[in-house]
Amino acid sequence: MKLRNGGDISLFGRIFMKIVRFIVLLLMVIGSLNWGLVGFFQYDLISDIFGGMSMMGARIVFALVGLAGLWGIVFLCRCCGCGCKCGPNCHCCHKKD
Repeated sequence: MKLRNGGDISLFGRIFMKIVRFIVLLLMVIGSLNWGLVGFFQYDLISDIFGGMSMMGARIVFALVGLAGLWGIVFLCRCCGCGCKCGPNCHCCHKKD
């Protein structure tokens, strides 16, 4: 895969980013399911698993879910895989030269 500046993304880099995106998506799903349980049933699964809100394990999971949510904001700003970031209705990456 070629970058705009002419460089190549290595196979390792592509695989690494796929793994990171999968982990981010998984953490966002875990966080949203936990918030759904809190909203509908007043049950905090993460805190229950790790022994309460003040326990280090629960705080780490909540922090990771928060970081994943921040990373997920990037997905909203990208229109396609090229990373042009010019908007959701952009077709610049698909234009023929």
